[in-house]
Amino acid sequence: MLFTTDNFEFSRIPAPLISWYHENKRDLLWRKSADPYKVWVSEIMLQQTRVEAVKEYYARFLNALPDVFALASCQEELLLKLWEGLGYYSRARNLQKTAKIIVSEYAGKFPESKAELLKLPGVGEYTAGAIASIALYKREPAVDGNVFRVISRLSENPTDISEPKYRGYITEKLREVYPPEGVLCSDFTQALMELGATVCKPQSPECERCPLAEICLSRANGTQEKFPVLPEKKSKRREQVCVLLIKTPFGIAIRKREQGVLKGMYEFPSFVGLSAEEGLKELGISSYKLIKKSKATHIFTHIVWDLQISLIETEKVNLPTYSLTEIKEKISLPTAFRQCLKVFDGLEGV
Repeated sequence: MLFTTDNFEFSRIPAPLISWYHENKRDLLWRKSADPYKVWVSEIMLQQTRVEAVKEYYARFLNALPDVFALASCQEELLLKLWEGLGYYSRARNLQKTAKIIVSEYAGKFPESKAELLKLPGVGEYTAGAIASIALYKREPAVDGNVFRVISRLSENPTDISEPKYRGYITEKLREVYPPEGVLCSDFTQALMELGATVCKPQSPECERCPLAEICLSRANGTQEKFPVLPEKKSKRREQVCVLLIKTPFGIAIRKREQGVLKGMYEFPSFVGLSAEEGLKELGISSYKLIKKSKATHIFTHIVWDLQISLIETEKVNLPTYSLTEIKEKISLPTAFRQCLKVFDGLEGV
């Protein structure tokens, strides 16, 4: 059910918020240009990822792939290496799919309508709105978690944010009060995000610093902690995963995952629900020496991996092998497997 907010005036948001943004916005690299390519890359990177974590990745990515043509033509190995550690690797693959479409169908220029942007791989309502308003100066809201939180608190809207129609409702309410097409559209979109990220935070919102404190219904009623209304959290599924670091005279075994989580990514051979002995048998290895064991945990959105890591030595393995230096410098390993490299710490002759 969708609850309305007839007792809240959305028209009172833009002026004080934009003024506050001009004086208080953080100095972020992706705010130094309205180039749609740079805005797009930053918005994709920032999905499910903290700002501080993205800063270094963003600079390195643009240094290597400065425009949509470079991204469209780069080798997948380079792309995934640049993305290594950010997680959600489908984002990187969709970036390149979209880059190829923009180069081949739009002569390297981003579409200028939200409808056309939404046709691109990996571009949903939020990202399309962000590109349209921030880079193209259109009157198109971009409703993310920060904006959900800000608007829900301002208006004391008790709608669960997982309600499918709620995003559309907020989008239309904001579109009605957007500034005329131009740079202020960009400022308003970013100001809403900035307020949610730095002031109207999930826990302990700093209401005394908020430029919208006087019109905020939840502040007036002391109900800030009740908004936004979130869906009930589901418990994560746990999986026991055996990871084999197989060292041979020719190098360490690496392969690509063929199914499940992280499909298509490089890994040390791993097996869900099997022991090290059973995993080695699956690989046809019967003669080996166990060097070291270790444990680790990796948390995905819906799954927790309990990693049982075994470093073993054997004469040969029917998989590609690489030196430890090559793995660290050239192979793109997801964080779940890259952390396994700690097993080699303190060992000589690897």
